[in-house]
Formats: sequence, C-alpha cells, structure tokens
Amino acid sequence: MASNPQASGTLISPTAMEVVIVSSAVDVGIRCWELHSGVERHQYRSCSSAPHGLLFVSGPFLFLAASQLPDAPSATSAPIFFWSWDKPQVEVRSFPAESIGPLISNAEGIYIIGGGSSGSIYLWEVFTGKLLKKWHAHYRSVNCLTLLKDDESLLISGSEDGSIKVWSLIMLFDDIAMASAGNHYIYSFTEHSLGVTDIVSGHGLSNSIIISSSKDRTCKVWSLSKGELLRNITFPSVIDAVAMDPGEHVFYAGGRDGKIYIAALNAEGNPNSPYGVFILDTLIDHSKAVTSLALSKDGVTLVSGSEDGSVLVLNTTTKRVTRVLKHGKGPINNVVIATQSPLCTSASANKPPPPLSKYTDSAEGEVKTTAVIMVESPLHGHQNSRFRSADVMEKLIQELQKQNTSSAAEMELERLRLQYERSAHLVLQWKKRYEDMQSVYVSELLDGKEMSGS
Repeated sequence: MASNPQASGTLISPTAMEVVIVSSAVDVGIRCWELHSGVERHQYRSCSSAPHGLLFVSGPFLFLAASQLPDAPSATSAPIFFWSWDKPQVEVRSFPAESIGPLISNAEGIYIIGGGSSGSIYLWEVFTGKLLKKWHAHYRSVNCLTLLKDDESLLISGSEDGSIKVWSLIMLFDDIAMASAGNHYIYSFTEHSLGVTDIVSGHGLSNSIIISSSKDRTCKVWSLSKGELLRNITFPSVIDAVAMDPGEHVFYAGGRDGKIYIAALNAEGNPNSPYGVFILDTLIDHSKAVTSLALSKDGVTLVSGSEDGSVLVLNTTTKRVTRVLKHGKGPINNVVIATQSPLCTSASANKPPPPLSKYTDSAEGEVKTTAVIMVESPLHGHQNSRFRSADVMEKLIQELQKQNTSSAAEMELERLRLQYERSAHLVLQWKKRYEDMQSVYVSELLDGKEMSGS
C-alpha cells in the first residue's frame, strides 16, 4: 500500500484483528466472528460451498469468494459467488466453464486460482476478471490447492486421482522453458493410493516441506528441495484436514472419527502411543467428522470445523476448548482465519472483482504467454521482468492524467496507482524468488557433479 493512504480516503485500522470465517455444504450462508472475542461480525447469504472453496481476499479489492456445489450430481458446472466484505448479499456471480472446487489467491490479492472437476487448473486476474491461464493438471478432479508460503510462484495441487503436483507459475508463463521442459510440473508425487484431501506447506525454499492427507488414511511429509517422501504416517481414520505448527515440529490432523490428532514432524515419535509411533496425542473429539482446520498467527490457537455444525477454538498448549461457535444447522466444510485490517475500507476498494471470464483469449483454450506474465529467465540473459497488469495500469494512469479530472476520477487514479505499486512489488518478489530457486538448483547440480567426480 501507499505510504500515505489517507490521500485517497482509505482508512487504516490501527489494530488488525483475526476473524474466523466458516461456510457449509448446505445453503445456510457464511458467518464471521472475531477470533479472540467471539463477537459475530458478519453474515452472508446464499452459499453452498465446495470443500476448500471459501476464500478471503485482501488486496486491491476486499471481498469474499466461494465456489458453489453443483445443484445436481449430473450438473457439469456451478457458479462462484462474490461478496463485498460489508454486505450480506451476493454481488457478483461468475460462471466458469466447469465446476470449481478449491479456490486460493496470492497474498497481494492480484490473482485467483481455482481447481476444476475435470482436473484442470484456472488462473484469473482479479483486477480485470480475465482468465489468464488454464492447463490440464490431473486425470481427476482437483481437490486442494496451496501456494508455498515463502515462494508464491510455486503452486501445489492435490487430486482425486491420488497425485500431488508442484508447479512453477513462472515456468507456466515462459514459452522457452515450457518448450524445453519434458514435464510442465516440477514434481509429481504419486504415493497416495486414494484421493488427496488436503495440503499445507511450510516456510522456506531450500528446505521447505509440504504435508498431504488422503482418503487412504495416511499423511505424507514431502521435501520440496529434494523431491522425495520424508515421512509416512498412517492414522486410525481418514484425514480430511491438516494444519502445520509454525515451528514445523508437529502438525494437526482432523479425522472422520471426530478426533484431532497431533503428529510428529521433527520429533522421533512416541513408541508407546496407542495410535502409532508418530501420532503423539489427540486434542479434542468432535461428535462427527472434522472437515477443516485453521491455525492462527500466534501458532497456538487452532480452529476446527465439523460435520456436527460446531466450530471449536482450541488452545494447542493447554489442549482446552476456549470457545464454541455455532453455525446454524449445517455441517461445516470450510474454516478460514483471515486478518481483517481492512487496509482498504474505501468504497472503491471494498467490493468484489469483475465477473471471472469463462475462456482465455486464445482459441485453443490456452492463454498466450505474453498475455499475463513476462518473466524472462536469467539463463537466457534477460534481466527485465514485467507483470502485464502493471503495464495495463500504467497506461490507465496516463490516460486519466490527460483528463481534466473530477474528484471521482482522482480517487480512481489513486486506486490505480496503489494497484500499480503492488504489482510492481510483486514483480520484484517473483524475480528474487526465481533467482533464489535457480541458485538452489544450481548448487544441488554442482554438488551432484562433485560427488560423481569423486
């Protein structure tokens, strides 16, 4: 954001608060509470969300999004609904080419990524609603998506076909890299025997891990730097939700038996555990299956949602329930903890994006590389990276500057300038992450050559 946001009428909240946002698979709407006080903040109408389909976006626009479940089992598509942060009714309805399940966005709120029932992944630009990229990722539906926390150019997808794939968003928009690569993904993990239900990522690039859960009753810990399985843990029940301790010592796994298990990441485990050597303990029992877990920024407060309709706020240190939140009569299938600053509370920012496009610009269904992100690989001697959205906004700003602007146009000008600054900052982040990732791969390659030479 700009250093002087008051210039555009934007109000900065002196204290950002964490809020719990929950949704259900049945049409009982969305509800939102303050995490630490339990005070209800908002209710939103008309929502039957898909698992992992609830999304809070705080960026150029401040809004909620939720992918909807199809009306009938035979239906091939379903809409995505959008709400302004402070309005209960649906304001924008988008109709993708197929039913979308999981939804995620990057931290800056520049783009939204959705996983389709056909196994395709879609990437939309929030500012314009354009479908910038679509690619076939899996043989069956995409069940979950996540971006690596410290490198949002890496996307991880999990599918009903049991596979997990790691994608470089930079590579997907690099024609030269795509043409020379044997596979469009970085890694493909296929050790799960049944559908993947959830994925969470750790921090860091050179030593980052991800944890996946599956209907095969296992959670698997993977190394992204080595591309290999580090630990396989079998649970007494199917695990549908996982959350990782920020220190990456343990993770929490929500089972269909209603239990929340504590599993070891770095610890040696407990050979006397009744659940298995790497399952250290349980936190609490819901009366029905645990469907979603979310951990607050303090690393201690865990929020769980269950098919019994309850949302429990737990202290992972004391292992006690500190608050119980009720969400009507519907089963919970999504829990999101969001930081509600809102940094942008002006009327121009507190709104959903334009409707999302159904198709890309190209006739073949695959967007041209130059339409979105032009990131030239340092391997080919090019140093300048540009984000096309920044170019678009720069042109709009220049057009507005030529006009005899009214106060409304001045507000729009300032909003575009803020958007441009965010996109430019994102370009620099992606460039640095690309260089870091390249450095890691080069180091591993050199190490491998030295070992083979010795």
